[in-house]
This record gives sequence, structure tokens and C-alpha cells, in this order.
Amino acid sequence: MRDIIIVSIVLIAGMLALRRPWIGVMLWTWLSIMNPHRFTWGFAYSAPLAAFAAGVTVLGLLATKDRQSPFQGGPIVWFFLFAVWITLSWLMGVDTTGDYEQWNKVMKIYFMTFVAAMLIINKKQIVAFAWVTACSLALLGVKGGIFTVLTGGNYRVWGPPGSFIEDNNEFALSLIMTIPLLYFLLQQVERKWIKRAIVASMILCAGAAIGTYSRGALLAIIAMSAMFWWRSDRKGTIGILILLGVLVALPMMPEHWWARMDTISEYQEDGSAMGRINAWGVAFEVAKRNPFGGGMSYQHESFFSLYGKYETIPRAAHSIYFQVLGNHGFMGLFLFLGIWFHTYSIAGWLRRQCAHNETTRWASQMGGMIQVSLVGYAVGGAFLSLSYFDLPYNMMVLAVAARKWVQTEGWTRDPAESWLEYIGLKKKKAVAAQAFAQH
Repeated sequence: MRDIIIVSIVLIAGMLALRRPWIGVMLWTWLSIMNPHRFTWGFAYSAPLAAFAAGVTVLGLLATKDRQSPFQGGPIVWFFLFAVWITLSWLMGVDTTGDYEQWNKVMKIYFMTFVAAMLIINKKQIVAFAWVTACSLALLGVKGGIFTVLTGGNYRVWGPPGSFIEDNNEFALSLIMTIPLLYFLLQQVERKWIKRAIVASMILCAGAAIGTYSRGALLAIIAMSAMFWWRSDRKGTIGILILLGVLVALPMMPEHWWARMDTISEYQEDGSAMGRINAWGVAFEVAKRNPFGGGMSYQHESFFSLYGKYETIPRAAHSIYFQVLGNHGFMGLFLFLGIWFHTYSIAGWLRRQCAHNETTRWASQMGGMIQVSLVGYAVGGAFLSLSYFDLPYNMMVLAVAARKWVQTEGWTRDPAESWLEYIGLKKKKAVAAQAFAQH
């Protein structure tokens, strides 16, 4: 039954995407981030649904006039240069054949990110993109949060199998980054039941992140909560909610959860932490001796045998910074950081410039929450490998698209149709009225 539902949704959205390719971007985003087909047990599990979504989106893109150049801001330029450098790094790497699958996976995500930058233009599309991005992860967070509550936190929460966020650490960071985006959506709705559902989702996402047993995620939550409080217009309310969350959630966690968190201050005695530090050292040495880094992965036995100080077992860096450094060298890290520095700057521009105008206030609210998410990404990413995942790049597209909309007075061109009319599930009123008059 799940297979039929998932495939039916994909087919219907795919048909709509041929005429309205921005819907294809939403479909791709849902499939790529949430991986709903991985929760089935039949033919949909391994079906090429994401490839289908990408295909119909590109066909729609070629046919539509409602598109723009993807290079609408500094972050996109940095992103393009990073994608080019990644390709050079892969070609110059130590195992081009073995790394092809990872390069291909990353390039598909990056290509669709460029497509999104071309098709996400007006306010309806920007807000819809935020909804799909946030809800794709929030649904997983709700599931994980409920699991954590029902089991008393005695078992770890994991991400969708076969995805970038399958590991508990990466899944935790993605949920933490989603919470500010949910708060932005909370500010955009008026119906109380929707507001309550979003608040509940935020709480359960935080609970699921704690339930992953990720130490890096705990540090990210602390940093993001501080930034969240600072950026909020209701510091008293937010402060109370954060305090209540701490008083309610943490005491329920079992003793072995606390024991794992205690290793943050005793990392010298923790094998996992020392393995990461060893991997960081190897990544640095690889980058020093190879301008292009190791390729799509520096986790090769030869590198760890040469440069490992604590052990010679190849391990993941569990850090976006050292992952990019080891894979793509110092230039790769420079370009990677440039993306997020400029995205944060644009989000700050939105927060400052759009706050005092009722028409653009939503963009200010979104910019502030993107900044909060990026702080969580910057802190949590220091201890977690999530360099190529869609979520932060989607936030880059949101920030760039919103600034372009504000700078070009996009409200003067935004479509006036209802949502059903806009996505093509209902005829426009004017067309229906004309047809009635002819009869």
C-alpha cells in the first residue's frame, strides 16, 4: 500500500512538473531529503523515483519561460566554483573509479540545486520550497521524537536508510537545522491548529535529535538555542520555552545517554573522539601534500598508514571542515566556507532591510532563521559529516531567491491565483467564467 501511495504521488507531481517545473523541484526535494520510498517494502524501495523527478523537471525547465539565470547572488557563484573544484579534485584523486559513485551522487544534488535557483522565483515558490524542505525532515523528526518518548530514550534514533543522513549524527544535525525553518513557517500561518502542529513538530524534532545520542548535535543545539533566543523578537517567551524544554527533555534521558555526553569533556579517554582527531590530522596532512586533496574521499589506508598518529584505521572525519579539507584540499575548503559566509551575509541583509515593511517582513523573518540554522550547521558541522547534503544548499537558494525578490520588487509580479489554480489542479476563475459566458 505504501508503495502505491508513494509512486502515485510521484507520478501526479511529475505530470504537473512538465507544465510547472518548479513543482518538480518540490518533488525532487521531498524525495532527496526525506527518502520516503526507503520506508516501503516493495517495488518503490529501489525504484528510480528521484531520477524520474529530475527528468520531468528538466523537461519542464526547457519548455517554460518562467526561469532565470541561476547566478543571482554571490553564494551561487561560490557554489558553482566549488562544484567545479570538486570535479577537478575527483579527477585528480587517488581512486577516480572508486570515487565515481560518490561524485555522481553529489553532482546530481548540486545540479538540482542550480535548477532550483533557476525556477524558485516568486514568493509562492519560495515559501513552498521552505515548506517542503522543512516538512520533509520534520515528519522524520516527529517520528523519531515520538520513538524517543515512548522508549524513554533508551534506543538511538537513526535517519532514512541509504541516505546522506542515515547515520545518527548527521540525522541529528539535519533536524536541528530544521527547527528554525519551522519557526519561520510558524510565523507565516494564522490557523491555531497549524501553529500547534508546528510547535509540536519543533519539540519532537529536538527530542529526536537528543535521542540520536549525538554529542555534536548537543553542542549544535546549545549554540543554535542561544542564537535563536538572540534573533527572536520574543526573547522572554523563547527563553521560557527553551528552559522548559531542557527541564522536561533532559531528565527523562537514561543514564547511558548522560555517560555518552560526559565524554565530551573527557575526549582523551574516548576511542571514538580520538579516532576523529586522528582523522582530522590525516585530512590536514593530505591537504598539505595534495593541492586537490584525496578526491571524493581521503579515507584510504595508505594515507592513514602514512599520517595517522593514534591509529592507522581509516575513519570518517565527522566534520564538514576536515571532510572537505581532506577530500578537496585547502582551496576546496576556502570555496566551501565562501558559500556559507556569503549566504549568512545575505540572510543578514534580509533580516535588516526587510523588517520594517509589511510586504517584505516574511523575508526578514526567513533571513533571521536561516542565520540561526547556519550557526547550528557551523557548530554541529565541526563534529559531523554533512558537507554535501541538500538542506544547507536549499537554505542558500532560499536566501538568494528572497533577496532577488525584494531587490526587484517581486510583489508587483507575483501571481494572484489561489494555490490550487497556481499548481494546476484547478482552472483559473477567469478562464472558467469565460467558458460559462460562451455557453
